[in-house]
Amino acid sequence: MSIDVPIVRRLADSGELDAASLNHLIDQGAAPLVEPDTCTFFYRGAAGAVRLVHWGVGLPPNLDFTRLAGTDLWYLVLELVRGSRVEYKLEVAEPGGHRIIEDPLNPRKAHNPFGANSVCLAYGYETPNWAEPDPLAGEGTLKDHVLTSSAFGRAAHTTLYLPPGFDAASAVPHPLLVVHDGGDYLHYAQLKTVLDNLIHRCRVVPLVAAFSHPGERLAEYADDPRHARFLTDELVPALEAELPLVAQPTGRGLMGASFGAVASLAAAYRSPQFFGRLLLQSGSFAWSSNGCSQRREPIWEPVKAFVDRYSGSPVAVAERVFVTCGVYESLICENRALVPRLAQTGMDVDFHESLDGHNWESWRDRLGDALPWLFPASP
Repeated sequence: MSIDVPIVRRLADSGELDAASLNHLIDQGAAPLVEPDTCTFFYRGAAGAVRLVHWGVGLPPNLDFTRLAGTDLWYLVLELVRGSRVEYKLEVAEPGGHRIIEDPLNPRKAHNPFGANSVCLAYGYETPNWAEPDPLAGEGTLKDHVLTSSAFGRAAHTTLYLPPGFDAASAVPHPLLVVHDGGDYLHYAQLKTVLDNLIHRCRVVPLVAAFSHPGERLAEYADDPRHARFLTDELVPALEAELPLVAQPTGRGLMGASFGAVASLAAAYRSPQFFGRLLLQSGSFAWSSNGCSQRREPIWEPVKAFVDRYSGSPVAVAERVFVTCGVYESLICENRALVPRLAQTGMDVDFHESLDGHNWESWRDRLGDALPWLFPASP
């Protein structure tokens, strides 16, 4: 498919690309410069080389910037599928070494537990309006909940989301959604705002969410029997005793991203049909028999053992399973391979791929499809 020739290439082909024209493009404030089939990145500064750094797959291998001769101006024209979203940084080579920095010309950033990345929104991408604060939407309440866990031998902290108008004395039961890495979903995926908006717009039934906070995350989420026991024998029963909840599988959901998706599927596998709804986002489903996984670190061994066991003999663990993964992340192969295993059990499985990578805003952007499918509002 032919693409529109980006303005920088047109200027270069016509011999009109000079410092004045490049500075004019930069000073317009649209960095990167988004055109229908390309995004053009810029950098100003003395450097031996400049390179775009990202954390995924499927993008061109050569992401070196070109320096405009005789200047300190650099540019990179990158072809991107329309609707793509890419998080990135710049690697700048200087006499003292290499620096990895956020793009100083791009004000758009995405935050995560390790800091922030610059963000490129390709032509056609739009932030979902249900992910932005809506002054007309009622606000749910966040409430701390602490449970002494026998499974873990420690206090287990959870943040509860109670929907707008929630009444603990109500006879109307609410579904319960347990969220792995709850603090990160709240801070980086705006899940409280998402729930407020989807409930306000009658796309999701008013539900209670339990945002869990792990202790030793990589151990607890890797098919740890203590974690499964905590969820099914301690947390959910305690909440069902305290709050008006739908105490049956159709009213119980479990979700997570990356290792949190592994924890969700593993817990459901240990107690089939306890949770009727699963949301698995970019699951770190490393397994040895599908030809995808190259992960060798010890932390992956219990994950690979579990996924090998499940994929070799898949069983229905829930009624509905919604799976998401980005095409620009290395886990896309594992997730594509697992989905048919899930579907062959008879579970109702919906799989969505995004033009994005392994990050919190990618997972946020899929919630507007996932949550209404798992917990639809009554007509």
